[in-house]
Amino acid sequence: MYTEFAANWRLISAPENYAKEAAFWRAAIRSRLGPGRHSVLELGVGWGHNMSHLTNDFEFTAADISPPMIEQAHELNPGVEFHVGDMRTIRLGRTFDAVLIHDAITYMLTEDDLQAAFATANVHLREAGVLVTSPDWFKETFRDPTVSYGTKRNGPMELTILEYEHDRDPLDTMYESLMWYLIRENGGTPRVEEDRHVFGLFSLATWERLIAKAGFRVEKDAYDVHEDSRESYLLVGIKQE
Repeated sequence: MYTEFAANWRLISAPENYAKEAAFWRAAIRSRLGPGRHSVLELGVGWGHNMSHLTNDFEFTAADISPPMIEQAHELNPGVEFHVGDMRTIRLGRTFDAVLIHDAITYMLTEDDLQAAFATANVHLREAGVLVTSPDWFKETFRDPTVSYGTKRNGPMELTILEYEHDRDPLDTMYESLMWYLIRENGGTPRVEEDRHVFGLFSLATWERLIAKAGFRVEKDAYDVHEDSRESYLLVGIKQE
C-alpha cells in the first residue's frame, strides 16, 4: 500500500471522504489556539487527505517515512513543505504551534514507540503548543474480527480491497490487518495482491498516561467519525513548562 500501490489509494479512500474528520481536528486546534493561521507539523502525513482540508486554515509542514506517499501527498497539497522521516526520531530544529498525528500513530507497536512519537511532538512544539492524535482503536473498543471491503473505479482501473483485522495475541499490544487487493484493468482478469500490517493496540488509560509522561496536560474531545459508532476521542496534549 505504501510503495507500489501508493498512487492507487485514492480509488479506495478519496480525499473528500476526510472532510468530516478534518472538521474535528480543526475544532481541536481552534478551541485551544484561537483564530489565526497557526503553524502546524503533521507527523506520518500519509497521502495528506486529512491535511488537504486544513491547509486553508493553517500553515503546514509535514513528514512521513514513505517517499512514495510523500509524492502523493505533495501532489494533493502543493504548498506544503515535506520531509522524509520517522515520527519517533525526526528532528527539524524548529517549533510549531501544533503537531498532528493522524491514524499513522497506529503503527506505534509498543509503549516505547508511542513515548518516542510523543517526545518528537513535544520537542517540535512551543510552550502551550498543542498535540492532537487519535488511534483507530482502543483496547476497550476493539472488535475481533472486523471485516471491511469496497470497490472503486477510475477509468480502466478497478480496485477492490478486503480488510480483515484481528487480535493475534490478546496479551500483547498489537493487532494485525490482512488486506487483499483485487486489481482489474481494462476489463481483464483480476489479479490478487496480499498486504499485511501490524498496528498497536493500547488502552485509553495507557494513551493518556504516556501523553502526560511526555510533558503534556491531556484532554479528550469526542470524535464521532466511525460508521459503527464506537467510542472514540481526539487526544489533545497541551505542552507544559
